[in-house]
Order: sequence, then C-alpha cells, then structure tokens
Amino acid sequence: MKTALTIAGSDSGGGAGIQADLKTFEAHGLFGMSVITSVTAQNTLGIRGVWDVSLKAIHEQIEAVFDDLPVHVIKLGMLSNIGIVSTVADLLEGRAEGIPIVLDPVIVATSGDRLLAEAAIEVLISRLLPLATITTPNVKEAEVLSGRTIGSHEDAWLSAEAIVEAGASNVLITSVDAERALTDEKKTVDLLLMGNERLQFTGDRIRSQHTHGTGCTLSSAIAANLGLGLELEEAIERAKNYVYNAILNAPGIGNGHGPLRHAIIG
Repeated sequence: MKTALTIAGSDSGGGAGIQADLKTFEAHGLFGMSVITSVTAQNTLGIRGVWDVSLKAIHEQIEAVFDDLPVHVIKLGMLSNIGIVSTVADLLEGRAEGIPIVLDPVIVATSGDRLLAEAAIEVLISRLLPLATITTPNVKEAEVLSGRTIGSHEDAWLSAEAIVEAGASNVLITSVDAERALTDEKKTVDLLLMGNERLQFTGDRIRSQHTHGTGCTLSSAIAANLGLGLELEEAIERAKNYVYNAILNAPGIGNGHGPLRHAIIG
C-alpha cells in the first residue's frame, strides 16, 4: 500500500490542515501519516489561536515515521516560523532523497489570518523550494514568494518564473482568476510552470461559500496522485477534478466558509 506523509498544522474545525490532508489521502487509497507542526483553534468563521509545537516534538515525529514506515510522498503545509522551517528542511535533506514533495506555502488563511511569520519566508524560499517537486501557492502567496504584484495572467507567469529562479522546480499558481477576476466568471484558471513550459488548467467554477481548505486539499490530492505514480500534469488534472467534486458535494456545515466533502473521488 502506498503511503503519504503530511507535515502541517492541525485544524480543530476539520476542514483544512492535517485533517484535510489525511482525509484526502484516504480518499485516494493511500495510508496517511502526519507530523503536527502547529495546533490551531479555528472553525468556519476564522482562527481563534495558533500554538506552535516544539521543535523537539516536530523532530521526533519526523524521525519516528522515517525510522519505521515507508514514505512514498510528502506534503508540506503550515510551517509557521523559522525554527520549524529549518527543522523540517534539515530532516528532509537527509531523509527524503528521491521522494516527491509537494510544498503548499501556507502564508495566509482563507479568512485572511497570517499563518507564516515574515522572517520565515526567506528561509522557506532558500531551504524548502529546492526540495519540492512542485510548489502550489495561491495568488497572494505567489506575490509574497516572488516579490511581484499579480494583476494579469502574464504577471502570474512572471511571478512563477521568479519563484523558479529562486529555487523551485515546478510552480502551480492556483485560482488566479478568483483572486483577481482575470477571466470568465464561470471558469477557474490555475497556471503551471513546469520547467520552461507554461500549462493552463481551466475548469468550471462553483459558486459556493464552502471552500475552507481548498488549497490544502488540492495540494494533498496532487501529493496523493504523485504517490500513486502519476506524472505531474495528470496528477494536477485529477486533483482539480477531485476538489471540484469535493466542493460540489460539500456537507454545508458551519456559519462561514464551510469545509469540503473529502470522502469522494471523481
């Protein structure tokens, strides 16, 4: 059986973070494992508090997994400070050779809450971008990573190129249209820079407030597909289809941005 390891924060509301990742892995038929980097008190209305796990605890969690269990793919999510980013990078540099890594640079939550300290961004760029098979920022995160403002699709491509120049292998900028209203309101657009090749993924838009954890879910679905041996382009296509259906079949709970239904495929 294929396995997937997520290294990320916990969401008490169950819609994002570790919880979303593990549900997504299970839906794709992978055995999910986790390293919790931060504990958050949150629900569909927003984040009430964040408590980072000690570096020792993070180190021991990662070591415990690698000492005993096979790891076929790794997803990186919320790594909120320099110490956490550095600890994870130190261990993965020695442990994760040859393992696909999906980096979801969690910088800002759907609610607008900041989840990555400013000082940690440079370390994430220098230490983790080079380790990742693919990095999956949304528009706001891509602007932070690239130092460029995105006001058009061409701006997004240039931002992706800047992120690659900073050390990334492949960059998928997600929901470009949703963030900046750059295309037909009935469509969604994600832009993938794969080496020097530009690929655009277009899909139907669902008008829904139940979108909490979409970034986590998309990146963990991409990771799951890579863990199953799919090539990157197909892994993204299938992941986007999965997220579309997870939103379409959302349980409709909570008074804010509700969660997806992760127990669904196709």
